[in-house]
Amino acid sequence: RPSDNPLIVHVSDIKEAECITTNISRLAYELMDAFWPGPLTLILRRGGVVPDVTTCGLDTVAVRMPAHPVALALIREAGVPIAAPSANTSGKPSPTAAEHVLDDLAGRVDMILDGGMTEVGVESTVVDVTHDPPSLLRPGGIGIERLKEVIGDLKTEREVTGVPRSPGMKYTHYAPEAGVVLVKGESVVKTIQRLIGTYEGFGMRVGLILCQETAESFEAGARMLVFGKRGDPASIARNLFHSMRLLDRREVDVIIVDGSFDQKDVGLAVMNRLEKAASKVVAVKW
Repeated sequence: RPSDNPLIVHVSDIKEAECITTNISRLAYELMDAFWPGPLTLILRRGGVVPDVTTCGLDTVAVRMPAHPVALALIREAGVPIAAPSANTSGKPSPTAAEHVLDDLAGRVDMILDGGMTEVGVESTVVDVTHDPPSLLRPGGIGIERLKEVIGDLKTEREVTGVPRSPGMKYTHYAPEAGVVLVKGESVVKTIQRLIGTYEGFGMRVGLILCQETAESFEAGARMLVFGKRGDPASIARNLFHSMRLLDRREVDVIIVDGSFDQKDVGLAVMNRLEKAASKVVAVKW
């Protein structure tokens, strides 16, 4: 893990968050009340008990209260907040099942605590609440529309030039072993067909991750996976990383991903992850 990529500190209740931070704002408490426990990480002013290694020397700290009962039980049993990254090799697709953790970390960890498949599938939304209006640093499981219903105005930050204030802001992330080609637009079928012909012409094994509507134009096979309907970004989010890892296991050389899905709510987070994972993005303008 890069030395300037801060960790998220996981807490079991708001009181624990208060113990490791200072000057929590009214807007921060409103977001906690609305979305904790859940996939929302807040950037707060760091308290003195948080070590530099957790925050990369920043005066802020990323804090989240997970919703999974096993995660909450682990934190309570530990008796302290737990600073931790996702359980995967840095830069690779995030794990959504215990088998993914085993693939990446076998022989490097003493135990894997299996809480089942993840419910959301992509990482938490990260919001910096150390200023007003707050800033969206990373789209995730809580969509912008839902955040604005609670706090109103919200800035977005696309480019990071200095030390990132949260995970997922600066480095290439979420990439499988195979190269990823993202096809964006509404009418993607012909472009995907053309790309398949090009890559197969070079002797490459092509994997497909498609919306259900797009998949109807292709022949089913072991290298074609459907990750959900265009209008159901929650399903697409749940299946994205699992699909990438599955195609890696099937030893494809390139993965073409259908980007014709709805980008509202968690769909924005899915597109964010795909753009970070992709070695090539093809925009269809018709």
